[in-house]
Amino acid sequence: MGGGPWCTARVRHDDVPGGPGGSGTPPTGLDALDERIVRALAEDARRAYADIGAEVGLSAPAVKRRVDRLRARGAITGFTVRIDPAVMGRGTEGLIELYCRSRTAPADIRRALARYPEVASASTVTGEADAVVQVFASDMRHFERVLERIAGEDFVERTKSVLVLSPLLRRHAPDLPA
Repeated sequence: MGGGPWCTARVRHDDVPGGPGGSGTPPTGLDALDERIVRALAEDARRAYADIGAEVGLSAPAVKRRVDRLRARGAITGFTVRIDPAVMGRGTEGLIELYCRSRTAPADIRRALARYPEVASASTVTGEADAVVQVFASDMRHFERVLERIAGEDFVERTKSVLVLSPLLRRHAPDLPA
């Protein structure tokens, strides 16, 4: 989403200070060096360990050991490429609010939405809607077809959608303290 084809590290939010873990002290205890390493990887996961080490004051092998430990603990869940959807022919972005029939389990919503390659993300939410779905389509007609297919799922009572005119801010990693 947004930007260009560069890599990022995915980080579990409950391992980050101020994340859903609560008090600001992470349950797994990322120290200041780990946070700086994660921040550097989140900016560019293809960055050499030697470059990161020079920035944080460690050798390349020491950075690698820390990254390996962070992966083993589940703090870093993987490395991925961020691609501009427009370059891939998906320049129309929309958000769909799902209002589900009673007793619809989140797992059922996830299972159904996973079948749609246009769905970039889906989350259960507070408020009136039960879930919000981010969709990337090739054009308005394509978005409309996807919306109609999702609205036709057995568990969907109704939908409400909006189209994104211009993304103002996209963060691909949690905002770690400096």
